[in-house]
Amino acid sequence: MTSTLIIGATRGLGASLVKQYASDPSTTVYATARSSSTPSGFPNGVKWLSNIDLTKSDVGDRLASQLKGEKPLDVVIINAGRFTTEDFSAEKGPNWDEEVTMYTISSVAPVIIVHRLAHAGLLKSGSKIVLVSSEAGSITLRHEKEGGGNYAHHASKAALNMAGKLLSIDLKEKGVIVNIVHPGFMRTEMTKGVGFDKHWDAGGAVTPDVAAKSLVEWTAKLDISKSGEYWAPRGPRDIGMAETVLGKNLATPLKLPW
Repeated sequence: MTSTLIIGATRGLGASLVKQYASDPSTTVYATARSSSTPSGFPNGVKWLSNIDLTKSDVGDRLASQLKGEKPLDVVIINAGRFTTEDFSAEKGPNWDEEVTMYTISSVAPVIIVHRLAHAGLLKSGSKIVLVSSEAGSITLRHEKEGGGNYAHHASKAALNMAGKLLSIDLKEKGVIVNIVHPGFMRTEMTKGVGFDKHWDAGGAVTPDVAAKSLVEWTAKLDISKSGEYWAPRGPRDIGMAETVLGKNLATPLKLPW
């Protein structure tokens, strides 16, 4: 039996990951929810960990305590995120509370979680940690054609990328793999909620199920050689500035620039 923990599991990509991993009877799936109740619409065998809120300072301890006594995990995918749009106008300029929330969920909580899991004996040599970032976190890929704005969305993902790189260094001797991914542009309530549904067709957006399938396949093949690296398993097809910045005939999967 193998074990997989999905953090941020109740909707979008996280929900699709839970269902795909749970479809394999040889995999024990742990999944987190912010609420105290068990979400509906999921396979019966999923082991839900409740009250896991990535905006709370005790998130790592709460997670480790609910997993106490379990064997070390084979796969940990940290998928939780938040996206609130902002620009430089007087009306929609940066909001302090929203910025803090985005940074906390995307780049602070993952470090705390990985640290607590490691010190609770829940990671082992060969464990795979996948940090779900975004091409939005690449400084290199930002371009005038795309414009500015959405400061915390981009910068919190860039901070996650840095955190992932540093975690990979700290966990290398333990044989733990830390990989950072852009899972793809998806047709989710999150992207729709910020008005990005108007870009779905032109931007090559896929359903969460399609993105999850690619990510599951990518994770299965991960080894220590890709620890501390930043990848787009689905390639450049949905990365708007990829060809503008990096040129044509790009590979799939695509190693992303920081």
